[in-house]
Amino acid sequence: MPNRGKLIVFSAPSGSGKTTIVRALLERPSLNLDFSISATSRAPRGKEIHGKDYYFLSTEAFEKAIKDREFLEWEEVYPGQYYGTLKSEVDRLRDQGKNVVFDIDVKGGMSIKKAFGPEVLAIFVQPPSVEVLAQRLKGRGTESEEKIKLRLDKAQQELAFAPSFDHVLINDELTLAIEQAEALILEHIGQAHGEK
Repeated sequence: MPNRGKLIVFSAPSGSGKTTIVRALLERPSLNLDFSISATSRAPRGKEIHGKDYYFLSTEAFEKAIKDREFLEWEEVYPGQYYGTLKSEVDRLRDQGKNVVFDIDVKGGMSIKKAFGPEVLAIFVQPPSVEVLAQRLKGRGTESEEKIKLRLDKAQQELAFAPSFDHVLINDELTLAIEQAEALILEHIGQAHGEK
């Protein structure tokens, strides 16, 4: 039986570069990472595949899973539209000896930290400033001014959670942020296996 994997949480305001950092880290074999696939009650978009991009559940099935305490964390993002992390998904990856990485909102990240304590490394990815964040969101060219304003308002609230995380990673220069994240994870998983 391999050692059970550790948990690494990445949370950040939208536009901080969290997903880009996570994708880069998943490519590094030394970290032995696998991605925790979230469950959602929304319908698949485009070419999304059940069991690869998300676990797509009906609203009824999702609500039953909540009642049956099958989630580590979950949130109703819009009325009737849920997202969450299934306990079974995390157990499946950890039992394979994989270190499980989460790209998750701040509240979900805190829930996982609370549930697993020192087994979790919680990293908050922060933009250098709110101004830079606004530029990045506008630079995407995918959302209206109104949507960007909503994201920036939400970002202000999320930034208040940063001190609750184990590390705050300032993503000013992407390559450096990825290197720093890799070093933090190596330290975390090294301790996990009794190495110093």
